[in-house]
Amino acid sequence: MPDGEFAGSPIDVFDGVGSAVPAELADHLRTVRLVDHHVHGTFDKPVDRAGFEASINEGSTDPIPDFMTQFDSPLGLSIRRWCAPVLGLPAHAGADEYWKRRSELSPDELSELMLPLAGVERWVVDTGFQGDLITTPERLTQLSGRPSSSILRLERLAEELLEDGTRPEDFPDAFRAALADAAASPDTVGTKTIAAYRTSFDIDWSRPADAQVVEHARELAGRDTLRLDSPVLIAFGVHEAAAHGLPIQVHVGFGDRDLDLHRTDPMLLLPLLRTITPVPVLLLHCYPFHRKAGYLAQAFDHVNFDVGLGINYLGVRSTGLVAEALETAPFAKQLYSSDAFGPPELHLLGSVLWRRAMGLVLGEWVRAGDCTEADAIRIVDMIGVHNANRVYAL
Repeated sequence: MPDGEFAGSPIDVFDGVGSAVPAELADHLRTVRLVDHHVHGTFDKPVDRAGFEASINEGSTDPIPDFMTQFDSPLGLSIRRWCAPVLGLPAHAGADEYWKRRSELSPDELSELMLPLAGVERWVVDTGFQGDLITTPERLTQLSGRPSSSILRLERLAEELLEDGTRPEDFPDAFRAALADAAASPDTVGTKTIAAYRTSFDIDWSRPADAQVVEHARELAGRDTLRLDSPVLIAFGVHEAAAHGLPIQVHVGFGDRDLDLHRTDPMLLLPLLRTITPVPVLLLHCYPFHRKAGYLAQAFDHVNFDVGLGINYLGVRSTGLVAEALETAPFAKQLYSSDAFGPPELHLLGSVLWRRAMGLVLGEWVRAGDCTEADAIRIVDMIGVHNANRVYAL
């Protein structure tokens, strides 16, 4: 694949809007190789249409109702617009036509076709969810031809220790030892908490004593199903990750319906953010709280954020999201991500829609005389590449 990831491909991210984006900025956005700082693997087994449509609906795992299709959504329209030509179909091919053609290809063939077109130089992969259904970081590297790094999910680490027979009395030290091993591994570049799903953010974020941790580990180990939802163990894991100097990703806002969205406002993290400096904190996704995340990134030197998940799900309206994400925080505090999971269309679209949105937003700034084209290119490089390299020491 040439350095220009879209060169020779059926995709031109500025098709239809080329005159709105200055030429040098457009060329740079077409060719810059990104660091996707929060992503998951692709499906490694075939899915039927119902499974595919469920995988492009973030909020629910219920079957799609008979009266609708997920292709009639902002994300569905974007798939038909940008991914259909990759499959040899005209842009905006119908949903049935798209699915028929897609079904002719294996999961590996789809990934090998779409992943390189994302123009990603490195994947930073969260492996903590449904690992048996999706590719490992190593397999993602094979399919895309680009290296991968890993993110360690803190809740899953705690669950695995107890599942493997760690005694509650030994749990605090065993957890610290596992984090020390992760910190020493060149493949693991950070950690993640899904407190948004397990406890929400309005909990006591103070660092618990080991005696409290043991008590809560004992209660968790005594359950038939190990699902860590203890605020004490959540806070323990985050503080221990910070003590080991590992960057901490935090799922914020938009996600599956089993979280209480109003309790994932990042302002509820203020007690934590005030106590774990200078360890980098990465607020992930953030929609619809992205303006608050931008404020926190402006107010705290160690706080960074992205709007990755929202870009795919807002589709054409992601241009507005990207514009709002650029309002408050220094440009050195925002990162690119796709948060793609499952269909490789999501890995590709995250890149396509971000490049297009950045071109349109920054192009308007350049045309209005609010920044130079060189400024705009530097902003692209910070958010798309350099900030992730710095935060994760890639």
